[in-house]
Amino acid sequence: MNPRRDFIQKLALSAAALPFAPLYGAPHELDVFGFSGDQSVLRVAIMGLGSYGTRVADAMQSCKRAKLAGVISGTPSKIKNWQKKYNIPEKNCYNYENYDRIKDNPDIDAVYVITPNALHHEAVLRVAAAGKHVICEKPMALNAKEGEEMVAACKKADVKLLVGYRMHFEPNTLELIRMRNEGDFGKIMFFQGLSGFRIGDPNQWRLDKALAGGGSLMDIGIYAINGARYMVGEEPVWVTAQETKTNPVKFKEGVDETIQFQLGFPGGAVASCLSTYNMNYLDRFFLNGEKGFGELQPATGYGPIKGRTHQGPLTEPHVVHQTVQMDEMAGIILDGKKAVVPVDGQEAVKDLKIIDAIYNVCRTGEKQKLEL
Repeated sequence: MNPRRDFIQKLALSAAALPFAPLYGAPHELDVFGFSGDQSVLRVAIMGLGSYGTRVADAMQSCKRAKLAGVISGTPSKIKNWQKKYNIPEKNCYNYENYDRIKDNPDIDAVYVITPNALHHEAVLRVAAAGKHVICEKPMALNAKEGEEMVAACKKADVKLLVGYRMHFEPNTLELIRMRNEGDFGKIMFFQGLSGFRIGDPNQWRLDKALAGGGSLMDIGIYAINGARYMVGEEPVWVTAQETKTNPVKFKEGVDETIQFQLGFPGGAVASCLSTYNMNYLDRFFLNGEKGFGELQPATGYGPIKGRTHQGPLTEPHVVHQTVQMDEMAGIILDGKKAVVPVDGQEAVKDLKIIDAIYNVCRTGEKQKLEL
């Protein structure tokens, strides 16, 4: 018995359903969660009830605009546990074979896809076809081609596609972006992004190329890629990269252990970044300009995020990232709110194009131009 293989097979079942109009905002006197329709609460089903799905569900208990309304899982025991823990009605529980039926459920507005990377593409297409908004964990897909197909499917179905870029709502991160925009650092010259940790269980899905699509770059390196873009405030125009592998048994073919990569920006800034599954204590962003600097360390962990600039320490209060993320995403979906740093599917496709290019450069050894 192989639960992981069964998981893939179940999720790969194609949906026959045609796109349906989104059902959020339907009038309710009082729904099963005790929220009246005029409070404009985004009702979310979580797909994938693992450790991060649990973290998001727990964080959502403090949300004002987003509430956990349903679950999608291939493990019946997890569904039962979540029903008890979060008071989820039976009619809002689905497995990977029948979740297309959410199209007929007015109590679910959106689905948050929190599954292994290789399963995102098919899940997003099916959720979109069911007429529901989608939030997808990062990386959004295995490559830019898949990502573009996901964006197109959601556009065709007239539903929103957002990606779990929780750092885009983090207060100290946003403070550095504000300072850069106001010229406090002057002309930006350099960014450094260090993202890594020593990964444990060699049998986990993150070290399985078929499920993860790669190794450290897909999992932790994407923070440095995305961070370089929102910290510098420009889109990179070239990339170089080098891969290092010290343990080919644990990190098999196609599963990167350590990658160093460099990005060039049109304003002249350069970025030097490291992604690894073989070193701890690597969670640092450093932004250097002609008039000052900004630093975050830790930069992307669950918090608290800490930092300083040439003007002194950053003092923004710590908030649970996923709570803020889900409330802000509810505002984007329900009210058309704009994020300071985009969190839509197009933003994710840009990261995927850079990932594709980094892997290609590691193979060829040649500098590659980027067109995002």
